[in-house]
Order: sequence, then C-alpha cells, then structure tokens
Amino acid sequence: MRILHLYKTHLPDTYGGVPQFIDQLARGVTQRGHAVDVLFPSRQRLLDASTVGNYTNHPVPLHLELASTTFSLSVFKKFAELADNADIVHYHFPWPLMDLVHLTALSSKPSVVTYHSDVVRQRFGLRLYRPLMKKFLDSVDRIVATSPNYCATSETLRSYASKTRAIPIGVDQSTYPQPPASVIEKWRARVGDQFFLFVGGLRYYKGLHILLEAVNGTDIPVVIVGKGPVERALHGQAKRHGLSNVQLLGELPDEDKFALLTLCLAFVFPSHLRSEAFGISLLEGAMYGKPMISAEIGTGTTFINIDRQTGLVVSPSDANALRRAMIYLTEHPVLAKRMGQNARLRYEKLFTADLMVQRYLDLYDEMLRESRRGKGHGIVAQRPSGQGTPDRHLSR
Repeated sequence: MRILHLYKTHLPDTYGGVPQFIDQLARGVTQRGHAVDVLFPSRQRLLDASTVGNYTNHPVPLHLELASTTFSLSVFKKFAELADNADIVHYHFPWPLMDLVHLTALSSKPSVVTYHSDVVRQRFGLRLYRPLMKKFLDSVDRIVATSPNYCATSETLRSYASKTRAIPIGVDQSTYPQPPASVIEKWRARVGDQFFLFVGGLRYYKGLHILLEAVNGTDIPVVIVGKGPVERALHGQAKRHGLSNVQLLGELPDEDKFALLTLCLAFVFPSHLRSEAFGISLLEGAMYGKPMISAEIGTGTTFINIDRQTGLVVSPSDANALRRAMIYLTEHPVLAKRMGQNARLRYEKLFTADLMVQRYLDLYDEMLRESRRGKGHGIVAQRPSGQGTPDRHLSR
C-alpha cells in the first residue's frame, strides 16, 4: 500500500502538532511494510525529495503565505504525479488550497481527511471559504476527527456523521529518549521539581496570558517552553507584573524538554479556544505520568485529561479557577501523584502510536475494499454523507 499525505507544512519547516502527527503516523505505517509520501509547500532552499526516517518528503516552493494559509502553484502538478502512484490520499484539514488541489485533480483514489480543527479565528474568511469547504468535505470518502469530543461539538462534522470516525492521535514513547542524568540535575538545580510546566507553541489560543494572570501575586513556579507569535507579549506581561516565579525559556533542545517533563510537578495547558483541537504536548504530559490541568473547550484536551481522574479541568479564560487548581495539586501531592499514574495508564490504553497506526491501517484497508467493490461493479464507490449525531465511539 502507498499513502500520500498532503498538508500546508511539514518537518523541518515547522514542528507544530499536525506535522508531528503526520510524522508519527508515517513512521509507523512504513515500519509495517507500506510506503508513505508527504507533499507540502516549503520555505527551504533545497526542494529535492528526501527520506525522513523511513518515508519520503516532497517539498515544493512556497509562493505566498496569508492568514495562516500557504499557497503554492507547484503543488497542483506534483500532487497529480504522486497521487497517480498512491493507493490512498490522506489530507489534513484545514487548508483551503488543499481543497482546490483535490477538486481540480479529479483523482479516483480513495481519500481520507483528518479533521484537525474547525476554522475558528477567520470568521469573515470562513463565510467566503464555506462553499469550497463543503464541496471538499462532501467529496472525500472518510473524515477522521482526533477525538470523540470533537465529533460531538463540531457543527461542521455533524453534517458528515455517517462517514466520520474518531481516531485519537498517538505518540511513540521510544522517540522520546531518556535525558542524561547530568541534564536532569542541571535543570533540577535551576528550577527544582515542584514547578508547573507548559510546552508548546506560544500562540493566541494557548491561554498563556491567562496562566500568567493566574500566578500573579503568588509564588507558584511556572516554566514555559516554546516560541511563537505571542512570546514578546508574554515577556512584557511577566515584566510588568514582576513575575519572578515565571520562567519563559524559549525553544529548547529535546533532551532539555524531556528533562523538564521528567522533573515537573504537573503539566498545565490553559488553551481557551477551539483552535486547540487536541493538544499533543498535553498528551506528552500524560505519557510522562504527570497530573494535568486543562480547560473545557469541547475538544480533545478533555479526552486526554479527565477531571478528577488524570488531573483537573477548569473553565476556559478563568484565571481564578486555574490558580485554585494549581494550588490544589500543590497542596495534595499524594492525590496529584495518583492522577499522574492514571494519566499514564490512560495513555497506554488509548494514545500509543501503535494503536493510532493500526486504526488508520484498518481504515485504509476498509476504503480500498470499498473502492474495489465499486470498480468490480463498474461504478464509482459511493462517497457517503449524511445528517445526524456523530459517532462518539473510537474507530477500532
């Protein structure tokens, strides 16, 4: 089987959540004997195909970037070439140019789209984009949401209940090597082992300004790792309020990040908008056996973190509730440790990369069988759609 992925960016241009997911899935699928190609517009100067792990990257020139959307004329021709050799085409939503590529290519290959997020911030743009989005989602064979929670709360997905599955994102712990003891001790000397940790892109929907408000006037230690568009604003907020208990460390090498994950008391993830559709770094906290604090925004964050079991869930944008949750975990170390153990067990049960890869391979096989049956009868396989309540059960 040969699978072609298409998305607006990928490694090494960016290390965001969707590229991490594609990388984990591509590595797992190729390890099971299949071939994977990843096509994406790139800012890199060298645009030759290259092997990443055991799959093939196909970067094409990035010609324009506007409102978080990349544009490339070259992607149309390259997609037609790669899709011709693929058995399955796997898209990653949202990216309007991808919709055009799919609809103009008129490929007969079975197609699936992982629906990573609703279009949240660009409300005016969504009004213009909605007709194209509908044509695209109508035309693909399967839609995959990254959690049952997102299936249940996305207005868009409600229109496609009959062809939507929930397959949670998984991560492979073997790709997270144990940091050297010297690195762990270096960070222990600097930040201790009773701090709250955030790791991720510093973006508008991460709620980090709410986190800084929550610890203002307290001595609760917070460590923030990552970079992004709101980094300068966060530094300014911390300086204005004299938040000596907050350390903004910027982007760090993996061994330093893993050392901090090993040391921290708990993982705090204050994302307050639905743009945070899943939260891979929150899942990393669970994998490391840490109690978590997150906000209820109707997405995968509350599928990873179950209130009072694996951590605490608070109302979004509520700094007071977030502060109370942090104080509670600090003052109840035995309960916090038990929550962390539960988080680890939940990771092992639902969120390993092996589980994710097998669920996608089962879906690919199902789509190929459906396609062959359709061709055997001299017709194109039906592309189901429909109204109703989304399937809340995990794809098996």
